[in-house]
Amino acid sequence: MITWQDFEKVEIRTGTVISAEDFPEAKNPAYKLTVDFGSYGIKKSSAQITKLYGKKELVGKQVIAVVNFPPKQIANFVSECLVLGVVMENKEIVLLQPERKVADGYRIA
Repeated sequence: MITWQDFEKVEIRTGTVISAEDFPEAKNPAYKLTVDFGSYGIKKSSAQITKLYGKKELVGKQVIAVVNFPPKQIANFVSECLVLGVVMENKEIVLLQPERKVADGYRIA
């Protein structure tokens, strides 16, 4: 169990994918995403979402991500946020998204 104070430390924000690139150096199939979080800046993320999403369809898509983890080195890439998704039984990941368009950087509560 975590406390409410623990949960409040996690910065979960909305962002819009501005680019998606192949990431052949990753151990598991992934994309390099660049996400705009409005006033929280532009951050990069490695996302293992290649089974259900193509690069072109990701651009412009709003996502939900944790933006206050420390940067993580993944192969030759530094991931700066964690894009959130539902992990299905077959390890496919369905992205979490706002139900309607919202401003980038809004906090998830």
